[in-house]
Amino acid sequence: MIDHISVGVSDLERSARFYEATLAPLGLEKLVTRPTTVGFGKRYPELWINLRPGMPPVVSESGCHICLRAKSESEVDAFHKEALGAGGESDGVPGLRPHDRVRYYAAFIRDPDGNRIEAVTFPPGDIVTPR
Repeated sequence: MIDHISVGVSDLERSARFYEATLAPLGLEKLVTRPTTVGFGKRYPELWINLRPGMPPVVSESGCHICLRAKSESEVDAFHKEALGAGGESDGVPGLRPHDRVRYYAAFIRDPDGNRIEAVTFPPGDIVTPR
């Protein structure tokens, strides 16, 4: 349904390095580099970062939330680890999150500008059927 998404960043080079490391465990790589934008994806750019000079820092209640699908719990774990190593902050450690209709394994990070990025996978058998 969604073809691609864009995230505003205040420092394109810093953010490109961050996203390149963070997205690698999910199989996304840097595919396009332009003066004010960088595109990441598998076959074509699915996630863009766009330079927004003078962008104010994102506070915890604002900014975007993007969730990216991982193939396994180990990919979610690697996503979180790489994000922290590349200058991001944890916004939720990797783990199982049970909810009413579905249980999923996810991790949440904040990029250097405060945008919230999640990686999620649905372990086999963890979809709960409605009553």
